[in-house]
Amino acid sequence: MEERAKHSARPQKTAGEGIIAGRNAVGEAFRAQREIDSIYIQRGERKGSVAKLVAIARDRGIPVKEADSRKLEELAGGENHQGIVAVAAAASYATVEEILQRAEGEPPFLVLADRVEDPHNLGAIIRTAEAAGAHGLIIPKRHSAGLTAAVARTSAGAVEHLPVARVPNLAAAIEELKKKNIWVYCADMGGPHWCSCDLTGGVALVVGSEGFGVSRVVREACDGVLSLPMLGKVTSLNASVAAGIVMYEIARQRQGIAAYDSHK
Repeated sequence: MEERAKHSARPQKTAGEGIIAGRNAVGEAFRAQREIDSIYIQRGERKGSVAKLVAIARDRGIPVKEADSRKLEELAGGENHQGIVAVAAAASYATVEEILQRAEGEPPFLVLADRVEDPHNLGAIIRTAEAAGAHGLIIPKRHSAGLTAAVARTSAGAVEHLPVARVPNLAAAIEELKKKNIWVYCADMGGPHWCSCDLTGGVALVVGSEGFGVSRVVREACDGVLSLPMLGKVTSLNASVAAGIVMYEIARQRQGIAAYDSHK
């Protein structure tokens, strides 16, 4: 009986990496100026110390999400969450200006991720953007994965080298980039081929999620659309794959690498 009980015992859940559970723990993280990606509060919990922590989060621009008790228990890994769980950022966020300063005299090359909520996709985009020579990535505060531990792992360390800025409104950020003589293109359907535009100047590439693509407001704010030919039965590519193809076209043009000319 003892041997049977030993084998039938279920492993205990533990809190995930970067998870801070409980009111006191979250409060201490705020007091220590820990970089917080987002906080989750139990749905309907807006009183007492939780309300004060929510106010601090909003004042610092940290997204606040409501979740049911089961979601909080899953995040906390069995720890007493007391109605609140914080997800610590795996790296510090930069500002858009800091990203632009990295260009150091060369035309800026930025990538914007619109509603990319899958941390593995965002991590892969960061990894490819860093490898392709981008100066930084911009994401919205809402409806986007943040710099969580899962994103950092998928980026294979690129998150330590590529600055990521988080803005309240992606369309407004695009308008500001355009004022700085940066041409903004989104990767989406219904535009010219990805390799038919001059991408050697200041350029920003917007990538949407594979489920929804680029949002209408963001698409309308862009200067143009770049499309990849879909020759098979599926109608879309994984967001990080589509981003990688266009990013390396930008890198090719910026490096002056000649494309193969079949007419020679």
